Amino acid sequence: MTSKQRAYLRGLANPLTAILQVGKNGLNDNLIKQVEDALEARELIKLSVLETAPEDNRTIAETLASSTNSVLVQVVGNKITLYRAKKKNPKIQLPEGR
Repeated sequence: MTSKQRAYLRGLANPLTAILQVGKNGLNDNLIKQVEDALEARELIKLSVLETAPEDNRTIAETLASSTNSVLVQVVGNKITLYRAKKKNPKIQLPEGR
């Protein structure tokens, strides 16, 4: 993913609110399944990491991205933004990049 595409996704994610939270239980199978379902429905999602989470935000974000086959768009403070295009009829059209 190019920086231009990532910037485009950051712009789309700016008004979004966090739909899931990572808490004291950290990453578990249930949370990963919820993230999978949300990505399939929305393509671009924002999550919130609570202070009680057992790992730091960047580690959680990278683990989530790899386990859901998604792209980590950004980590800002306690917010994580993930993107994964739908297999059929994607809603978000990324700009062409080099």
